[in-house]
Amino acid sequence: MSLKQRILDEVKIAMKAQQPQRVGVLRMLKAKILEAEVAQREAKGLDYQLEDTETLRVIGQYAKQRRESIESYRKGGRTELAAQEEAELKIVEEFLPQAASDDQVRAAVQAAIAELGATSKKEMGAVMKAALAKLQGSADGKLVNRHVMELLP
Repeated sequence: MSLKQRILDEVKIAMKAQQPQRVGVLRMLKAKILEAEVAQREAKGLDYQLEDTETLRVIGQYAKQRRESIESYRKGGRTELAAQEEAELKIVEEFLPQAASDDQVRAAVQAAIAELGATSKKEMGAVMKAALAKLQGSADGKLVNRHVMELLP
């Protein structure tokens, strides 16, 4: 079953269970996925459906927006809104792969550096791209960037 179909099924389950917050978050995810599909349809055909890797990217971007909102609300002293965003983020994270540990991220960056033979920070972009591809959405770009900066001379 595709990730998109899993989300659609979860919407139905949440509606039957009368969970309005969950329904709202899942519908928003569905809308973001459909928005991404429509954007691709001009180039790839009218019946284009996102692959799971593309769907994961969309969900990851949505989760990142939630994290940024939480941070903004906390800085503004709006703890009740931050708590609401955290609850929504937990629902979104159910559809993301388990986050890579710090050691796993470091290992992926080291492997990318070795593969590319990178020797300076000038090659940081290529190393970032390779490391993020290895981690397949399971690590935040900021964490990967930090390790790249540490490991490249």
